[in-house]
Amino acid sequence: METSPPVTARARLSCQRCHRRKKKCDRTLPQCENCMLAEVACSFLDEDRENQMGSYPIAFVQGLQTKIQELEEKVFQLSQTSQPKLNQDDLSSDMELPLEDLDMTSFDRFQFDNTHDMTFSPMGRQARSPSLVEELKLLSLEATAERHLGNSSGVTFAKLTQMVLLRLAPDKAEFVFDDSDDSAQPTYDPSAETLDSILNDFNSSLSCYPTLYTNTFSLSNITESADVLAELQVPTDPHLTNLVDFYFAHSHTLYPFINRTEFLSTLERIRTDPNDLLVQSPLCMFRVWMVLAIGATTYCSVTLNEESEPMSYYNKAMLYLEAALGYGDMVTLEVLMLQVSYSFFNQLGPNTWFLVGVAARIAIGMGFHTSSSYDNLPTDVVERRKRLFFSIYMMDRVVSMALGRPCAIHDDDIDVTPFLDIEDENLSLATRPLDLHPSTMSIPLHILALRRIASTINRKVYSTTHTSNKSPQEREAILHSLHKDLIEWRRSTPFPLPDTHPQVPHMSGSWYDFNFYTHLALLYRPSPLFPTLDSHRVKILADAAANSIRHAMNMHRQHRFAYNWLNFLSLFTATLSLVYAITAFPENLQDVLKRYKVVADLENAMELFGVLERKFGAAKKISGMVGQILVRYREICDAK
Repeated sequence: METSPPVTARARLSCQRCHRRKKKCDRTLPQCENCMLAEVACSFLDEDRENQMGSYPIAFVQGLQTKIQELEEKVFQLSQTSQPKLNQDDLSSDMELPLEDLDMTSFDRFQFDNTHDMTFSPMGRQARSPSLVEELKLLSLEATAERHLGNSSGVTFAKLTQMVLLRLAPDKAEFVFDDSDDSAQPTYDPSAETLDSILNDFNSSLSCYPTLYTNTFSLSNITESADVLAELQVPTDPHLTNLVDFYFAHSHTLYPFINRTEFLSTLERIRTDPNDLLVQSPLCMFRVWMVLAIGATTYCSVTLNEESEPMSYYNKAMLYLEAALGYGDMVTLEVLMLQVSYSFFNQLGPNTWFLVGVAARIAIGMGFHTSSSYDNLPTDVVERRKRLFFSIYMMDRVVSMALGRPCAIHDDDIDVTPFLDIEDENLSLATRPLDLHPSTMSIPLHILALRRIASTINRKVYSTTHTSNKSPQEREAILHSLHKDLIEWRRSTPFPLPDTHPQVPHMSGSWYDFNFYTHLALLYRPSPLFPTLDSHRVKILADAAANSIRHAMNMHRQHRFAYNWLNFLSLFTATLSLVYAITAFPENLQDVLKRYKVVADLENAMELFGVLERKFGAAKKISGMVGQILVRYREICDAK
C-alpha cells in the first residue's frame, strides 16, 4: 500500500527565540532548525503572543490520522484472512431498494470519527465510509480543525446517498469511485480502496490554510516579514475607495456592525494627515486594515483573483490585534467579528467556529440578548449594540448549521427586537426618510429572518430530542409550517434591491432563490423528523436541489457567485440531494432522469466545481465523483 508523504507542521509565526533575536525562523513544529542546531528549547507560545500563534495545522493532524488508518487497515486485513470472503455469485441480481428502507434510522449508531469511520453496507460486507461522506466532512472542516459534524452538516445524508447509489451499479453492488480515470465507468471491486485512493493525495489542500488559485504553494508559507509589513501603507485612490465601497456594499449589508459614517471620517483623516495621533491608534489601524482585507478578499471570492493583497492587509491588521483588544468588551466584539467576517472567505488565520462562540458568549455576558440591557441608553447606542448582537447571531447560525453543531445563542433566550431599518447617518434620529426604495439595512434584516427560520429547522427537524415524541400529524404540521415560512420569506424579499454594486451576490434575486431552495432541500431531505421520505417529499427534494444548482449557475453567469467554502458546501450538498432524490425515486429510473433533466443539472454542477478547483483542491475530486455518476445516468437514459 502506498503511504502518504509526511506533512510538516509549521507555526504561523516565528518562535520566541528567533523573534527576539530577529533571525529567520523556519517555523517547524515542535522545534525550529535554529533552536535544534543551538540545542536549546524552542517555544512557539508565550504570554504576550499566544493569540498570534498557531497550533498544528489540520493537514498535519490528518497526516497522522492517515498513518493510524493504514495501521488499522493492516490489523483488520490480518484479522480477516481466516474469514470466508464474499463471493460475487452470492450477490442477488434482482436486489430491490424500496424507498421506505432508505432512511436515517439505520445510520444513527454510526458517529463521526476522523481516525476510522466504519459502516456496514446492505450486503453485509464491512467497508470504510463512502467517498461522498469523506468529501463532505473534509469540505465542512474548511471552517474549523475540530472533528465533530452533526446532523444538519449532511454527513448522515451523504451515507444515505451512497446507499442509494446501489441502484446504479449493474449488479446492485456498492458504487465505488475510481480516481484513476474520472471519465471511466464505476465498477464494483470488493477489494477497492474507497477512501485512500481518492483522499490521500489531496488531504493537505484542505487544511486551515487553503492553497492559492494556482494550487502551487500554500498560504501558510507566504506570511510577510515584519519589515515588509512595516512599510505597507494604506493604498491610494481610486483603489482604496473601491475596496472600502465593496466592503460596505457586500459585508456591511450582511453584518452591519461597523458604523460607515465614522469609518469614512477616520479614513478621510488618514488621507489628509497620516501622522494624526488619533487615527494612528491601534483600534483605528486594526479596523482600517481589516476592512481593507475583508473588502479585498470578498472581491477576490467573486472575481477569483489571487489572494496576496487581502492576505497582506490581514497580516498588517494582526500587528495591532493585541493592543486593540485592550479597548474594552465592545471593541473586543468588533475585533472578533472582523476576524470571523474575513475567515468566511479566507482561512489564513482564525478558526471560524471558535471565534464566533467566543463573541457570542461575550455578547451574552454583556446582556445584549435581553431588552432590559438597553434601558435608558441613547437611540444610536441601542441600534449599534443591536447590530452587533444580531450580526453575531447570524454568524453563529451560518457556522453552526454548516457544521451541525449546537448554536452558541439560543432563540428562547432572546427577548430583544432586531435593529431598525435605517441608514447609519440617521442612527441618532432613529427615523428613516420617506423613500419608496428599500434601505441597505433592509437586506441584513431580511437575511436575519432567514437565519431565524434556519435555526427553527435545526431545532425542530434535526434535533433528535425534539422530534422523538412527535406524532405523524405533529411532524407534518412542523414541516408544513416551516415550508410556509420559507415561501413567505422569499415573497417578502425587498424590492427593488438596492443597487450598491453589480457584483454583490445578495443584491441579485438569484441569491435569494438559491438560499430559498437550499433551505427547502435542508427541510425535506431525510432527517430525525422524517427519516423516511414518501414520493411527494422526494419530488420536492429533487425540485429544490435542482433549482439550487440552477440559481447558483445563474449567479456564476452574472459574475455574482461568491466562491467561498460556505457556497462550495451548499453546492455539494445540493448535488448530493439531487442524486439521492432522483436515484431513490420509486419509479422507472430512466423515465425520472429524462423528466427531471438531471443530466443537464449535474453538468452545470460540474462546471461550477470546475471553477471552484481554482481555489479548492477538493472540487476536482468531487467533480470526478459527480462525473462518474453522470456517466451511469447517461447510460441509463440511452438504454433501449
